[in-house]
Amino acid sequence: MPKFFYIARDRSGKKTSGVEEASSSEEVASRLQAKDLIVVSVSGEESMKRPGALKPEAGVKSKFKPKHYRVTGDDLVAFCRQLATLLGASVTILKSLDIISQQVASRRLYNTIMDLKKNMEAGLSLHEAVAKHPGVFSELWVNLMESGEASGNLAMVLNRLASYLERNAAFKKKIISALIYPMLLMFAGLGALLFLTVKIIPTFTEIFAGFNIELPLLTKMLISASFFIRKYILMIFVSIIVAFIFFHRYIKTKPGRRQYEKFLFSLPVVGEFFRTLIIERFTSEMATLVESGVPILYSLEIVEHSVDNLTLGEIISKVKDDVREGKPLSQPMDKSGFFDPLAVQMVSIGEEIGELSNMFKRLNTFYQEYVDTFLTRITAMFEPLMLIFMGAVIGLMVIGMFLPIFQITKIH
Repeated sequence: MPKFFYIARDRSGKKTSGVEEASSSEEVASRLQAKDLIVVSVSGEESMKRPGALKPEAGVKSKFKPKHYRVTGDDLVAFCRQLATLLGASVTILKSLDIISQQVASRRLYNTIMDLKKNMEAGLSLHEAVAKHPGVFSELWVNLMESGEASGNLAMVLNRLASYLERNAAFKKKIISALIYPMLLMFAGLGALLFLTVKIIPTFTEIFAGFNIELPLLTKMLISASFFIRKYILMIFVSIIVAFIFFHRYIKTKPGRRQYEKFLFSLPVVGEFFRTLIIERFTSEMATLVESGVPILYSLEIVEHSVDNLTLGEIISKVKDDVREGKPLSQPMDKSGFFDPLAVQMVSIGEEIGELSNMFKRLNTFYQEYVDTFLTRITAMFEPLMLIFMGAVIGLMVIGMFLPIFQITKIH
C-alpha cells in the first residue's frame, strides 16, 4: 500500500506531520479530519523524500487567464465557495488553493492565492496567511477563518462566510438596480434644462433684440440666468468639482464624518432609511460571526471596524465595554438610542433562550425587506414627482419666452 506524507494542524493551531499508509490521499485526509485535524497537505512517496519542499502544483500547467486585475465581490464569493466545497470534500488546503488558482478571473487574486500557498508552506496557518492581505480580505475573513481552524469546522465556517457574501452582494445589487432609473431620469431632466438654457433661450433673446419692447420680468430673469450660465459654465463645473473634492476630503476626517452622518440620519424620511441600512449590515455580520462560534466580545470588535460607519462604530465600542463588564448585549443597545425597540427586544429574547444568531438572522431579514420595500415605494414616487417638477420648470421657461411674443402680436 502506498505511503503518504501529511502536514496538519490541531485546534490550537499546532503543526503536526507524519506518514500514513492508504490507498489514496483522500483517504489520508479523511482519517486526519476524523481526528479533528485541519489538513494542510498530503503528498505521495516522492514528496516524502523532500518534505520541506512540497509542490502540490508541480507539473501542472497553469490555465490561469486573467480577465481583470482588481478583486471584485463576485471573485471573493467564488473563491470562498470553492474553497469551502473542496475542503468539505476532504481535499487539502494547499491542493484546494492550487485548484482554485487555475480558475480565478482576477490577476490580483491569483497572485494573492500564490502568496497564501507560499506562506502556508512556510508554516503559517490559513488565517495568518490571509491576514497578510488586508487589501483583499477583510478582518471578518481573518477572524472567521481563525474560528474555523480552532473549531475544526473550517469548511462549514467558509460556507457560512460565502452565504453572507452572497446575501450581501445580492442586497447591494438590488439597491443599485433600484437607484439606476431615478438617477437616469434626474440626469436626463437636468440635461434638458441645460440644453434649453444654453441653446434655446439665446435664440429667443436674439429675436427679442430686434423689437423695441419692454420684456416681462420673468423673461428678463431667464435671459440673465442663461447669460450667466453660458459665460461662466466652465467656472461652474470647476467649482462643483473642487467643492466635491474638498467635501470628500472633509468627510474622511473624524469630525467631518461625524457631522456628515449626523446630517444624513436627521433628514426627514430618508434619514430612517440610512439608519436602517447601517443596522442591516450590523445584524448581518453579527449573525454570521455568532453562528460561526466567534465569542460575542470578539464579534463586536470585528463589526466595530468593518461596519464602515463612525457613529455606529462608536456606539458598538461603548456596547462592547458594557458587555465586558457583564451586562447583557440588549441593555447597552437600548441605552444607545440608535437601535429601535424591535432590535433590542429580539436580541434580549435571543440571549434568554440561547438563540442569538437566529435572532440576528431574523432581524437581518426584516431590515432587508424594509429597505427593499422603501426603495420600491420611493422609486415609484420619484418618477411622477420628477416629471411634475420638470414639467413645471420647462413650462415656466416656455411661458417666459412666449410672453414677449404675445406683446409683439398685440402691438402689430
